[in-house]
Amino acid sequence: MAPKKNKSHGLVIRNKQASFEYTFLDKYIAGIVLTGTEIKSIRKSQVSLQEAYCYFLQGELWIKNMHIAPYEQGTIYNHEEKRERKLLLTRKELDKLIKNKEKGLTIIPIQLFIDENNRAKLQIALAKGKKLYDKRHDIKERDAQRELARHQTERF
Repeated sequence: MAPKKNKSHGLVIRNKQASFEYTFLDKYIAGIVLTGTEIKSIRKSQVSLQEAYCYFLQGELWIKNMHIAPYEQGTIYNHEEKRERKLLLTRKELDKLIKNKEKGLTIIPIQLFIDENNRAKLQIALAKGKKLYDKRHDIKERDAQRELARHQTERF
């Protein structure tokens, strides 16, 4: 039996700042409604998730401020860079997110990847903002791990 392959085909665009600013409570994988040239720019890794956030409009989940650079060989039918894009989730997942969104939590994109069917997927998280002392604690832990790894490699 062959080993299972990773869900993505090598292309993964991460929102690194999100894990520093938020504590993730629950994660979901959503499809994205894209136009023709957007997927070509995504495959060339010309995407930024830094300023992106998700919101609800009439019971549907949308992502705003996700920057997808224009495709170089695109014609007059090229896409807008920061247009709002609809996210595709099941009704159960949407209802759960709507219920938790009312508690003051936020929905943020974590990473964008291409799945085994060559479709762009977005991993989103239900998140709670970290306080300043939580951020300091995370920095201390990361520095301690780095020091520990440095000492272990010096021995060999």
